[in-house]
Amino acid sequence: MRAILSGVHQKKNNQVLEFELLDVVGSLDNSYILFVEKNSQASIMQPINKVLSHNIIRITVDAQDFHFDNTDQTEFEWQIYFVTNSASTKEVVQVESEYLSDRHQLELTSYYQFNSDPAGMANFNIRTKQSDEHFMTNSINLTDTSLEITGYNKINGTKINNQRVILKSQESGTTLDFPITETMFSGMFTVAIPLTDIPQNSACLLFINYELNGQNIEQKMIIAKSLAGQATDIALPGNREIMLEKRFDNSVLVKEFPGASFGQKVMAAGGKASNVVDVINMIQDKLNLMRMRFLFKRGHSPFENTTIVFESFGGRQVSDSPYAIYQLFQKLYPGINMVWSIDKSLKSFCKENGIRYVVRRTNKWVRTLEKSQFWISNARYPAWVKKPNYVTYIQTWHGTPLKKLGLDIENVSMPGTTTAKYHKNFVKEANRWDALVSPNDYSTQIFRSAFGFNNQILKIGYPRNDELINTKPDEITALKEELGIPLDKKVVMYAPTYRDNQFAQKGKYTFELPFDLDDFKRSFGDDTVLILRMHYLISNALDISQYEDFVYDFSSHPNISDLYLVSDLLITDYSSVFFDYAYLKRPILFYPYDYHLYKEELRGFYLDYEKDLPGKIANTPKQLLEEIHHALKHPDMSANQQFMNFYNRFCAINDGLSSLKVVNYVMHQIEKGV
Repeated sequence: MRAILSGVHQKKNNQVLEFELLDVVGSLDNSYILFVEKNSQASIMQPINKVLSHNIIRITVDAQDFHFDNTDQTEFEWQIYFVTNSASTKEVVQVESEYLSDRHQLELTSYYQFNSDPAGMANFNIRTKQSDEHFMTNSINLTDTSLEITGYNKINGTKINNQRVILKSQESGTTLDFPITETMFSGMFTVAIPLTDIPQNSACLLFINYELNGQNIEQKMIIAKSLAGQATDIALPGNREIMLEKRFDNSVLVKEFPGASFGQKVMAAGGKASNVVDVINMIQDKLNLMRMRFLFKRGHSPFENTTIVFESFGGRQVSDSPYAIYQLFQKLYPGINMVWSIDKSLKSFCKENGIRYVVRRTNKWVRTLEKSQFWISNARYPAWVKKPNYVTYIQTWHGTPLKKLGLDIENVSMPGTTTAKYHKNFVKEANRWDALVSPNDYSTQIFRSAFGFNNQILKIGYPRNDELINTKPDEITALKEELGIPLDKKVVMYAPTYRDNQFAQKGKYTFELPFDLDDFKRSFGDDTVLILRMHYLISNALDISQYEDFVYDFSSHPNISDLYLVSDLLITDYSSVFFDYAYLKRPILFYPYDYHLYKEELRGFYLDYEKDLPGKIANTPKQLLEEIHHALKHPDMSANQQFMNFYNRFCAINDGLSSLKVVNYVMHQIEKGV
């Protein structure tokens, strides 16, 4: 049997821990979680609060209970065990870890963190008796225009108020004050200090001032991890340079000074190769390395600098969870080498947006993919792509499954494959994934069975949905303006799935709208617009030229979350988009005009489609129009019990920090040398 720590959630001042159990034998009666402190050998037995299913259990702990007064001990490292103690089964297994957290402050002088040891076993770490003069930050970076800092704005669930960053001159003690007004995620702040405000020829320390429980507190900002991966040096116009320097006490010094003169740069360049022999040797080494790679085609050596390759939908898009993770990496660790694997049609998009890329199925693509240390993708790579043993492959997948997947599809009718071949390739590919992102317990169990998957699952929610949780109303208004959607009209979004039986030939799919646009416009055209989001496999473009003031086709828009945010109502059928849209607690309608055909002859469903959905089902065009009228009058579904039952089952674990958790996972692999 295996027990895996798969999730940690803050609930008031407590921590809710979830565990996934594999290969469970017998009853869970009299089972419990045992914590053993590695240094003192103290132990704490914690009963199981809730059994969510036969293999998902939950306990609640208070981190304050896991440290005690001991003058010789300030760090507590708790190992975690699952114990079965029924009449028929007695077993103790050490808990593995799929959850890695940032440091969370318990008090001003203590913090806790969930981590894993080199063997992948879960650790619950408590650090006490820290200096109350230090405030832990998450990242510090220099951009072209500003000094950007991110950090937490809560301490053990208690909100920090009136936060201000202070730049204090190390020489004169003079200060510059910058109020913090922006949040990056729920529970995290971000502040951008203009580089033009940093004094010339200065060395300034960073401080933070805030109010907590009625007390005014000022602390020095520190960053415990290294600055590797963060942007720490930038040259400015006027021969100015600004640099971040980490000091012995983990504080950060912001230094401004004149840039090097041309002569100094020449001298510095010459120093890298002290004589002609060194230069010749360096060139010969590179040529020899190229020759070795040519001769040893079966293997590659990894890049010296950590490299992450991102890919979305087989290179057809720069989007979805890989893009959300990429954007956060760019903000927190821009010093890491990041490359997108794309179809050549996206070259212009990448150039316009400053995205480094490599075109798929080129020599450079093979080299980049094989020499990188991390792959982050939301779909499968071709079976002939070789995964080196030094690559960590993180699969984000691309939706909560409604329709059957992988091994669960009994009859595959897609062109260019057979059922047996499809199953074999699916399992072979899944076994290459080192970590698979899951949005909920329901998906975790399906992924285990449908993919034949026994590796690490990160049950953290989809990173692409962070945007749905963190976007503000004024940002939604700006999105509508950017998309050209009238601000004074309601927005209905239609996002159907593609049907496996709607193909004309390999690579060619067809689709027709299953309702009349004229009827739709007569009913809603005065105060509502319709936006379309068709599946990327659909080959024929819909002709909506007669409805340009009413219908907007955003099928090619790279970020579907933008469309969710601007929509007041979603209409779909069997697409998993409704799992994501539910985060917004806005109405959802289902229009499965070919339900029985789709259910019985195509893939089938995991859910009970007629009972488990978060909205009404319309089976005819007339019913659809009636339900749209009703739904637009009820824009907030928070009071709808059916909807909230669905929300709590499928959306509740995502706290808006999923991207950060994947970033933390990758950085943890980098730091432990995986």
